[in-house]
Amino acid sequence: MSSVNRFSFLRTLSFRLTLWYGVIFSLLFCLAFFFFYVFITNNLMQRLDNSLAEKISEFEAIYNLQGIEDVKAAALAESQAAGEKKIFLRLLYASGVAFSSSNMSYWHQIGINRDAVGRLVEGGSNVYETLTLPGRADRVRIVYGIIGRGVVVQLGYTMENDTAFIGIFKKIFLLTMFVFFLTAVLVGWFMARRALSGVEAVTRTARQISETDLSRRVPVPARHEEVDRLAVTFNQMLDRIEKLVTGIREMSDNIAHDLKSPVARIRGLAELSLSGTTGATDEQLAANSIEECDRLLDMINTMLMISKTDAGAGDLKIIKVNISEEIRRAVALFSPLAEDKGLLMICEVPDRLILEGDLKLLQRAIANLIDNAIKYTSAPGKIDIRVFHDKENTEKIHVIVKDNGVGISDQDLPKVFNRFFRCDQSRATGGSGLGLSLARAIARGHGGDVDVESTIGKGSIFTLSLPIFPPLQS
Repeated sequence: MSSVNRFSFLRTLSFRLTLWYGVIFSLLFCLAFFFFYVFITNNLMQRLDNSLAEKISEFEAIYNLQGIEDVKAAALAESQAAGEKKIFLRLLYASGVAFSSSNMSYWHQIGINRDAVGRLVEGGSNVYETLTLPGRADRVRIVYGIIGRGVVVQLGYTMENDTAFIGIFKKIFLLTMFVFFLTAVLVGWFMARRALSGVEAVTRTARQISETDLSRRVPVPARHEEVDRLAVTFNQMLDRIEKLVTGIREMSDNIAHDLKSPVARIRGLAELSLSGTTGATDEQLAANSIEECDRLLDMINTMLMISKTDAGAGDLKIIKVNISEEIRRAVALFSPLAEDKGLLMICEVPDRLILEGDLKLLQRAIANLIDNAIKYTSAPGKIDIRVFHDKENTEKIHVIVKDNGVGISDQDLPKVFNRFFRCDQSRATGGSGLGLSLARAIARGHGGDVDVESTIGKGSIFTLSLPIFPPLQS
C-alpha cells in the first residue's frame, strides 16, 4: 500500500510542478555558472598573459641596454626568486636552438615549439600556448617573444594558483547548487501547494457534496486569481444543480400528488363497472373513464411540451402571425365563460400587429393567461387585455393580461411558473398547475418571456413579451 501511495504521489500535479521548478532553476543556475566560469577563466588567463608579456618587455629592455649576459643573469635571478617549480626561461636562437636556460630539471618534459619560433621570426607578435604535462594536475602557460636581433625568449609559468582558484570555485558552486536546489524544491512545493489550494478546496467540496448535501460551497478568498474564478464557476454550477435537483424533487412530489387523483378515479370507475352495484350504465362509466384518461393524457402531453420547449427541441412552425387577431379570437372564445362567472372582459388591441412564431403555441400561451385570469377572479371582477408595440424596443410586442382577482403572495410569486405549483387559494380550483409553466416555456422558445406583478387581494398583471423575429427564425 505504501508503494502505491508513493507512486500516486509522484503522479500528482504538485509534485510535477515542484520537479519542473527545481529542474528549470537548476538549468538556469548551471547556465549562470557556465558564463561565470568562462568569464573568470578568461580573466585569469588574460592577467597571466599580461604578466608574461611584461616580463618579455623587461628582458627586451635589459638586452637593448646591457646585452645578452645581463639578460641571462636577470633570467637566473627571476627563476630563483619565483622558484624553479614556478617559472622557467630559455634563450633561443632564431633557428630554435637553446643556448641558455634556467634550471630545467622540473620542466624537462617541455620542449621548444619551432612553429611558434618561426612565426616570431617572420614578424609575428608574442605567441602563447597552454600545456598539460603527463602526471601533473597543473597546467603551464608559455609565451614566445623576441627580445633582440636573432634572440628569442621562451618563458613558462605554472598555472597552479589559477587551477586552485578554479577548483575552489567549482566546490563552492556545487555546494551552493545543492543548497539552492533544496531551496528551489521547497519554494516550488510551497508555491505549487498554495496555487493548487483552491483546486483542493473544490475537490473537498465536491466530495462533501457527494457524501452529504448540495448546500456546501467552495470558499472564495477574492484574490481574483484563476483558481478563484474556477471556484466561482464551480459554485455557480452547484447553484444550478441544487436548483435543478430541488425542482425535480418538487416536481416529483407534485406529479405524485396530481396524478394520484385521476388514476384513483379511473380505478374507482373500473371497480364500479366490475361490481355492477352502481346505477350508472356501462356507457356512462366508460365515458367517465375516457374523460379522466383524457385529462391525464392532457397533463402528460403538456409536461412533454414544456420539456421539449425548455430544451429547445420543439419543432416550431414559424409563420407570420397577426397577434391582434389571435387575441380577439381568444377573447371571443373565453367571453361566455367570463360572463357566466360575472366578469367583465375589456380588450384593447390595435388592428394589426405582425410577428413571426408558431401559431398554435402562441394561441395556447395566450389562452392559458386568459384562462388563469378568469379562474382566479371573482365576481364582480374585470379583466383587461392589451397589446402594444414597445416604442423603446421596437423589436418586441407585449401582451398584457390584468385582473383584479385574489392576487399572489410575495412568498408564492417567484414559484408561480414552476411546474405543478399551485398556491393555497388555487387548490380549490381545477387545473394541474402547468398552464403558466407552459406559457413561459412557449414565450422563451420564441426568444421572449412572461413576467408577473401581483398584490394579494388586488389582482395580478401578466406580461407576455415576444420578439417580432424569434431567434430560431433568424
